[in-house]
Amino acid sequence: MPGLIQSIERAAAVIRLLAAGSGWLRASEIGASLGLAKATTHGILRTLQHVGFVQQDPATGRYQLAAAVLEPGTRPMDRNELRSRVINWADPLAARSGEAVRVGILLDGQVLVVHHVFRPDDTPQELETGALLPAHATALGKVLLAHDAGSARALWAGPLTAYTRRTVVKPVALRRALAEVREQGWAVDVEEATAGQSGIAAPIRTYGGLVVGAIGVSGPTDRVCDTAGRARPQLVTLVREIARNVSRDLTKVGT
Repeated sequence: MPGLIQSIERAAAVIRLLAAGSGWLRASEIGASLGLAKATTHGILRTLQHVGFVQQDPATGRYQLAAAVLEPGTRPMDRNELRSRVINWADPLAARSGEAVRVGILLDGQVLVVHHVFRPDDTPQELETGALLPAHATALGKVLLAHDAGSARALWAGPLTAYTRRTVVKPVALRRALAEVREQGWAVDVEEATAGQSGIAAPIRTYGGLVVGAIGVSGPTDRVCDTAGRARPQLVTLVREIARNVSRDLTKVGT
């Protein structure tokens, strides 16, 4: 059987990213969202523009999907499909980490929790599936915003709510934080949404590197972070491992 063609996977990821967005994106934003080199990004965009799949605003140089290809098939993965694929990995993550596990997607600038696994102990807990979380103040949200430039730009265009004294509310600081997330491949929030609670998350990717969701753990700060307030390395490694496993499942041939 012939092998897969990476350039086509990447072009498909660009199309899906533009289809999911609500505005025009710069080439640099597209490349950063998908982890593509500058030359690769420009080459894909030039080709897609040549065949009529994307259009470029001559005034700003930004891109959006051409109206002719805005079909349902280009839309992001259905939330129920994502949940069905991640279930087999979320339970082991909770068991191995000892913390609650949440899987989220972006919805109108917030994080929609599509799957939630309770922390494996006897403490009282509430099911969070269907809950909306602040994107800029959670590890899940930071992962998603870091790979969706349109949503990030829309969010920091308005005032950011401070949920605790640690919440990042300055757009410049948030942009720096999202750049760091893209570079390191994971995100952490230390009591940014809820005092005493912290989280770690990593991206779930599909074909071409497109981020379709995020998975992470959340729990008391003294268990998620060390005494210096840094994410515990073993938890970061575990969350990233599970995220990669989910991503591999999403890109299996024939699924």
